[in-house]
Order: sequence, then structure tokens, then C-alpha cells
Amino acid sequence: MPDRTYRIHIAAELSGVRAELIRAWERRYGFPHPQRTPSGYRVYTQQDVALLKRLKQLTEEGVAIREAVKMLPQLQQKGAETGEAQGTELSAPSLQFWREAVLAAAEDHAQARVSAVLDEVLSALPPLKAFNEVLAPVQREVGERWHTGQLTVVQEHLVSQVVRARVVSLLHAAPENEGARHAVLACFPEEQHEIGLLGVALRLRHAGLRVTLLGQRVPAADLGRMVTELRPDLVGLSAVTDLGVDAFADTLAQLLEALPRGVSVWAGGAAALAHHEVCERAGVHVFHSSDSWNALTR
Repeated sequence: MPDRTYRIHIAAELSGVRAELIRAWERRYGFPHPQRTPSGYRVYTQQDVALLKRLKQLTEEGVAIREAVKMLPQLQQKGAETGEAQGTELSAPSLQFWREAVLAAAEDHAQARVSAVLDEVLSALPPLKAFNEVLAPVQREVGERWHTGQLTVVQEHLVSQVVRARVVSLLHAAPENEGARHAVLACFPEEQHEIGLLGVALRLRHAGLRVTLLGQRVPAADLGRMVTELRPDLVGLSAVTDLGVDAFADTLAQLLEALPRGVSVWAGGAAALAHHEVCERAGVHVFHSSDSWNALTR
């Protein structure tokens, strides 16, 4: 697997060495040796970050940087023996930086910047961490800001389109898990918000389940016929748009009537959470916590 790389501002935050100082060390002492992206941006490996951190420690202990750089061969050897570079982890501030960068780009109507930030996220983080720590929180925050009037529909859409595309790309690369436990995932018949459902599909595939993903606006009768034919281990339903308890209860009843008896049914999304008592009375499990996730993947 290729070494993970980071743009200079992330390498600076991880190592504690200011970006300006990293550039100065490159010019004066020939270290680090950044790779370049096709667009010309510097990117640094995990080993670069680990060595930058060690150089910073040495200078804080009173070693002149010129002398510390001379110690790089020994530091590299020690890092190889101890696996130090593999311990590099992104901090919460680094993750928050990415989330805030996406929101700032949305405010500026800069979809290309949203894409660039999220592409960097996907290159730096494992798939589930990228989704759980950046993509999903960004999507929730964008939705909340739209709901409170802080973002327009246009600003919400330009972020959602990019987030959806990136989650789909992660799904394409996720394991297929043929022969494993099988989940069928679908939105409520009139539901158009599917990013949360895509995230569930991603997590289930990485948990070892086989997933049939149907997405938005799935008619109850069609879903019922498919589930009757495939006999999956579970059906996951997504309900985000809340039209009130009566509308939710009616739609859920239609879906359950169409599904074969005995299949395990789960529901998630803002509307399902708001009306969890309706789900529970109908024998539908509500996805709302890590405990739910553990039960879902057992």
C-alpha cells in the first residue's frame, strides 16, 4: 500500500512545525523532500511528518537545526526499527480544519474548493474515518445551517452533490463480500435524501456484509417483491424528511405490509428518530447509537 501523504498545512499541524519553517528547512538543508501532486502542491509522507516532529523536539532541546539535520540518517533508521512513522494520526483540529474549509467554500459558492478539500480528505484518511469524521459531519452541519437560514438552498446543494459523489466513490472501492450476510437498503417511497443511507452501505460493507443498495424513492410494492425474492438477512430503511407522525406511521405501515414476515427491519434518519416510538410499536429497530450499530452488524 502506498504511503499516506499530506498537504503542507496538515503536515505542519501534525508535526508542530510551521509551514513557513518547513519550506525554509527545505531550501536551506534539503529536508524534507516533498513529492508533488499533478497540480504542483507539496505533499509529505508519514515518515516526513515523523522526522519533522523529531527535528522540532531536538531543536527545543537545544540542538541547532543544522546539527539536527545531520542526524537524519540515524533518525530514519530508528524510525524504521520502531515503526514510528506508522503512528502518525490526524488530530481533531486537523479534522475540524477540513470541515471548516468546506463550509467556508460553500459560503463563497466555490464548489471546486469543496471538491479539492474533500479529495484531500479521501487521500489522507481511511474510508470509514473520512466518512465518519469529515463527510458525514459536514453534511449534517450544512443541513442544519440551511434549516436555520445560514446557508441557501444553492449552497447546501453544491456541497451535497460533492459529498454524495465522494461517498459513492468510496462505495465503489468497498468490499463486495459475496456470500456474507445480506442487507437491502432503501429510502422511504418519497424520500430524496440518501447520503445517510450511502454511509450505512459503506459501513456495512466494511463490516463484512453484502449490500444491495436501492437509494431514493423506492416504492413499497417494488421493495416488497425484491425482498421476497432475495430473502436478505435485514432491510434498512431511511427516513429523513419529517412530514409528521401520521404520515410517517402510514408510510411505515405500507412498507411493512409489503415486506415478507420475519425479515429484520431497521430504520434510520431524522424522521425515524423523531418517531422512534412508532417504529418500536411496529417491531422495527431504530438505528440511533453505537449499540444499535453493534446489533446491526452481529
